[in-house]
Amino acid sequence: MNLNKQQMRILYRNLVRADHLNRMMYQRMLQGKLIGFYHPSDGAIAPGVAAASFLNKDDNLSPHHRGHGITHMLSKGIDIKYYLAEHTGKDTGCCGGRSAFHFSFPEHKVYMMSGFIGYNFAPSVGWGWAAKRRNLGQVVMNCSGDGSYGQGRAHEALLMATNWQLPIIFYCENNGMAIHSEISEMHPTEDVSSLAQGYGMPAMVIDGQDVFACAEAALAAIEHARKGKGPTFVEAKTLRIKEHDMGTPDLRGWEARSEEEKLALMQRDPLVLATTRVLAEGVLKQDAIDQLHEEASREVQEIEDFADSSKIARPSEEQLLAAAFAP
Repeated sequence: MNLNKQQMRILYRNLVRADHLNRMMYQRMLQGKLIGFYHPSDGAIAPGVAAASFLNKDDNLSPHHRGHGITHMLSKGIDIKYYLAEHTGKDTGCCGGRSAFHFSFPEHKVYMMSGFIGYNFAPSVGWGWAAKRRNLGQVVMNCSGDGSYGQGRAHEALLMATNWQLPIIFYCENNGMAIHSEISEMHPTEDVSSLAQGYGMPAMVIDGQDVFACAEAALAAIEHARKGKGPTFVEAKTLRIKEHDMGTPDLRGWEARSEEEKLALMQRDPLVLATTRVLAEGVLKQDAIDQLHEEASREVQEIEDFADSSKIARPSEEQLLAAAFAP
């Protein structure tokens, strides 16, 4: 599925925004301005941009934890200022400043984020079943890392999604590492998508550093699901340039990853590759690219100003209990 120039411009703009927002989150964490923790998305912003940029508003999205889902959410049209306010413990946050990293935007069909690896597989089957029963052409974009496919619920989800022909895209953002463990220690084959073969599910492996290749795969999987043809497994081979999360040692097994290795990974940064291509193909000119970076910088400043000027959340006992228990 070939992309047109307008689609490429949308992807490139979202990629620039994702890069600026990731750097903003990293800096705020260093400054002590975030509640909780942060998993930097350096080198891995392309899959999320591609997965979410062409979803409909009523399609269900389950973001990956890398970059705390910002890459995915901004590409679906979610206003990130409410998420930063949440991550700053402010009352204007998407969950009233009570959840930090664990966001929810139900009006955008983004229902949850959990600290449990592979948390989203079981709910995605439920959302897929509901979408099929309503017959409204909705799809479910389930984004997760390679480490989550060691969970039993992932296999149950693949099995049931295929048996029931549910409109789910299992979008694996495979950076080859689960915290410190390499994929070779956790999977018998190089491609996690080989799991789909056992369930008769179509699968594809793509270059996760190429936002345009990722988008072509996502669009094909979305069309497949909308036509009622069932689930698809998309594996984006991506990179993790920085540590798993800020404050955790950047190890590969028991050994520290070298600066030389990380410098080599930076040569395949998604924004660098995308910039080279849009210039070469005349999709954008340098002045337009510079303008996109200026707009992204202003967006970041506005988001930070909103979060910093909001009041600290001080929920009452009744509010806390109301959010924890259904009536």
